[in-house]
Amino acid sequence: MGNVRKSRDQEPEVRSQNNKVRRLSTAANPTILRERFEELYGKWNRREFVHPDPLQYVLMFDDPADQEVAGLVASGLAYGKVGHILNSLGRVFAVLKHPAADLAAMNRKDLLAAFGDFRHRWTTGEELACFLSGISLLRREHGSLEACFLEGSGEGDQTVASALVNFVARLRHASGRREMSLLACPSMGSACKRMFLYLRWMVRRDEVDPGPWTQVSSARLIIPMDVHMHRISLRLGLTRRRQADLKCALEATEFFRRLVPGDPVKYDFALTRPGIRSEPGDEAVLD
Repeated sequence: MGNVRKSRDQEPEVRSQNNKVRRLSTAANPTILRERFEELYGKWNRREFVHPDPLQYVLMFDDPADQEVAGLVASGLAYGKVGHILNSLGRVFAVLKHPAADLAAMNRKDLLAAFGDFRHRWTTGEELACFLSGISLLRREHGSLEACFLEGSGEGDQTVASALVNFVARLRHASGRREMSLLACPSMGSACKRMFLYLRWMVRRDEVDPGPWTQVSSARLIIPMDVHMHRISLRLGLTRRRQADLKCALEATEFFRRLVPGDPVKYDFALTRPGIRSEPGDEAVLD
């Protein structure tokens, strides 16, 4: 009963917060919006607010090689309930204590033996083993995942979308699987939330994002359009699309690029974290 009473007591405050969000739009003064987003960034973009999040398994490591491997695994498995995600990642990194070096020392047979009984929703142990084997092969061929990603990037690219299409194709080929639950590709019109989240982790560097990649421009990043960012984008008028697809992500990204040309996903963590850490519908995005 105590929880029910607390929830009801908070309803007026929550409605007030949401009304503030609805009153804002892209017609609002960009300077005022940026100032408000900066306040949220200062409040929420802190390491202490990362848990519970798959990113915590990337931040366990200091070596850029380990971070790029751990990040790809963590983002790939970042679907479903967060508790299940963290449990699955705990299982993976109990084996891969030094992700880059451990993968380099294991062949596909070793990986199948280690993860044969693994299951994360519809991701099987066999798929995970193939995925990890593919990551290892790309690192062996290119020296790093960043170098592989850069090979698909062109100087005239406005976003990372084209490079990501190439990167996903190479990883699928290296894994020996055409279809994978762990990978999404922009060419199919998907929001590719998990892959854009991975790129945010790899490219940006601040108190939350580790940024081990140094050759990819943060100006080309695309917003990871999850349910929280989609709800916020609709309320702020950044998009009218009811489906959180690639077009929706690009529309929202273009708005944020006008505010911060060199870092359009800067506010992603700060805007979505309150909703993730509270009850559904309680995003204190502008409180």
